[in-house]
Amino acid sequence: MTATGTTPLQGSAARPAPVTAPRRRRLTERRSKAVAFVVLTAPMLIGLGVFRYVAIGWSFLLSFSEARRTISLGSWVGLDNYQQLLSDERFRDSLTMIVLFTAMIVPITFAGSLGLAVLVNRVRRGRAFFRTAFLLPAAVSYVAAAMIWKMALFSGVPSGLANTLGALFGADATPWIQTQSPPLYWIVLVTLRLWLQVGLYMILFIAGLQSIPQHLYEAAALDGAGAWRTFRSITFPMLRNTSVAILLLMLIAALQAFDEFYAIFSTGASLGSEPVRTPLMHLYGVALQDQDYGVGSAGAFLLTLLIVLVTLLQGRMLGFSRDKD
Repeated sequence: MTATGTTPLQGSAARPAPVTAPRRRRLTERRSKAVAFVVLTAPMLIGLGVFRYVAIGWSFLLSFSEARRTISLGSWVGLDNYQQLLSDERFRDSLTMIVLFTAMIVPITFAGSLGLAVLVNRVRRGRAFFRTAFLLPAAVSYVAAAMIWKMALFSGVPSGLANTLGALFGADATPWIQTQSPPLYWIVLVTLRLWLQVGLYMILFIAGLQSIPQHLYEAAALDGAGAWRTFRSITFPMLRNTSVAILLLMLIAALQAFDEFYAIFSTGASLGSEPVRTPLMHLYGVALQDQDYGVGSAGAFLLTLLIVLVTLLQGRMLGFSRDKD
């Protein structure tokens, strides 16, 4: 015991351990990295918060307000904007249009991209060339491609490429884009979206194919399995997670279709009188032409809800990130 009533051990424990030079340097480096991280990410986080999350929140409030020709919050109308939009026959027709488009383009693109991926993955020479050739259309602007389809391939005049090929078989010139029975514009829309997207999803499928263990194919070859049986028993089951992710991307892209529809079917007249339109085209006319931002915001959230419901339904049916057992 010392005179103060404490043992030497207690006295030494009460004093903080001196900070050594290496430890001080480590603390300084950590502070410098933290400051650099904040400085570098702050502009992006601020911009993301203001121009995305704050904008989404403000748009959500506008959907419950009477906001015509202004983005300021007007009188509170509750669900009136949603009811007005759902009672609009043109908006319901646009929902029907986008559902039909999704039901056609998703299976065709899925089958086409998977088939191309299997074929290109088996190529021994020139594989990089085929990948690049099929991927190039994904870099083309949707508007530019739509104008080529509208003015050159399916222009409806006898000199158009589709009608020129049809004339070789004795067919008359066909107005592909005009509303008629049967609606031949579906051929224009489906071939355009297929050309633009099949290469991108092919690359994703190839990445999934290359992750499949090769010893499975060797064992199947020893068992005498043919190409179709190998695909059905090994390739397609092992691509489950890749297929689910690609299907999700295809569904979201199809439900958000706007560029090609607008470029092909918009003639400068009011979008409300156009026979072919998607929900985004209808909301473009409501929000930006009629400047009814309340109803336009309500439509944006209805479309978002539709995409979320489709995503959840797909997750319920197919599952997300399940094991490959």
